[in-house]
Amino acid sequence: MSDPLTIETAAAGDIAAVMTVMTEAFDPAFGEAWNANQCLGILGLPGVWMLLARRAAEPLGFALARIVMDEAELLLLGVRPAHRRHGVGSKLLERVTAEAEARGAARLHLEVRDGNPALELYRARGFSQTGCRPDYYRGADGKSFDALSLTTVVKK
Repeated sequence: MSDPLTIETAAAGDIAAVMTVMTEAFDPAFGEAWNANQCLGILGLPGVWMLLARRAAEPLGFALARIVMDEAELLLLGVRPAHRRHGVGSKLLERVTAEAEARGAARLHLEVRDGNPALELYRARGFSQTGCRPDYYRGADGKSFDALSLTTVVKK
């Protein structure tokens, strides 16, 4: 029997584990990954929280979110490629949503590159498109991609 998946609140001391996931989860062709200083810088701000998914001691995924007033935003969600489609991303998203609701959010927003496979997860979890930023992301090959703004209701 394999070890259970655990999701814990992450702190600055977990940044090495988060960066392990970040390096594998975000394709460098799109420049979407954050560096450790960016993560640590925002983590110290009010209303920001980070979650880390592990199996035993191995980091599998993470999520970084924030809330301002009654609006929450999922800033980053990453899962190591070998662990995708095994429920890690879904469990992280569930926890972010629950935490956003506990903190008083009415809605949860996120932005994602058009064509990102994570769109499937977000749509399955009730997110709908509320906006689009044309040509927001630029790949290493010069091709541009729209940024899609998605939102879901947290408080029913």
